[in-house]
Amino acid sequence: AAPASPRHKIISSSKAKGSISQISIAGSNHRAHSSTTIRHSSTANRNDAASTSSPPPPPPSPQSPPIGSYVSGPITHFGYESVSINEKEGRVKKVFENVADNYDVMNDFMSAGLHRYWKDELLRMTGVEPMAKAIRRRASLNYAHVSDDDVDGSDNASLLSILDVAGGTGDVAFRFVDAAKCEERAKSSGKDEISVTVCDINPEMLRVGEARARKKYGSALLDDTSALKFVEGNAQYLPFEDESFDLYTIAFGLRNVTDVDMALRDALRVLKPGGRFLCLEFSHVTTVPLATLY
Repeated sequence: AAPASPRHKIISSSKAKGSISQISIAGSNHRAHSSTTIRHSSTANRNDAASTSSPPPPPPSPQSPPIGSYVSGPITHFGYESVSINEKEGRVKKVFENVADNYDVMNDFMSAGLHRYWKDELLRMTGVEPMAKAIRRRASLNYAHVSDDDVDGSDNASLLSILDVAGGTGDVAFRFVDAAKCEERAKSSGKDEISVTVCDINPEMLRVGEARARKKYGSALLDDTSALKFVEGNAQYLPFEDESFDLYTIAFGLRNVTDVDMALRDALRVLKPGGRFLCLEFSHVTTVPLATLY
């Protein structure tokens, strides 16, 4: 049952409005399979007679993107405003520079604290905890059969690579770090088999996130085992190689991207075959009194 408060949805694309789904990238051709059926408008099923007897719908207003695409032409959304695509990125950057130190408090206010539950649910859906246990078990067995001289971690590629986009303050990434027991692993030498990368377009958000990480975990996690990284980058053209990550998450960030379709295409690019994309985002409030307040 949906909570009687601003709800969340985990969606597969900007067109999957009103649905909950995940994308798995299967095979070398990166075909995306979604378990959710997207219901199209019944207007698409009108019979030919009705279609020919009624006048064609008017073209979309030039002041807003057409229905069915998030960005088309020079105009996009910024809150309730229609703004130039060249203007939105600067506006978003300014907002987050101003709220970086209090961003998570702001989310507490906007969601009545429920964003923490939603992020816990996102973590559960990723399956990071059981995967990490299996990886740790495998690694311990491998280490038991080699000498210390053979284990320096220099060529040890991550067995599980996680990318959290628009996650500057680390609130989601820290959940992955805790679930994967990366802090405990940092007490041993060598590179961690599990890596969590936080990517954000705003350096102020990254500054807050890295400071929080060092205070919470110490420096070994970032400097020695490389289990946690903070990287500045734009979701529309990420600074990573193709097929670099097993898991891509973005929480409350997709709405701030200027071209959502471009960001989704780049998410597909950086995911490995079999990788997964999960998006956590606010949705429309359906209870009228609460919608007015929200």
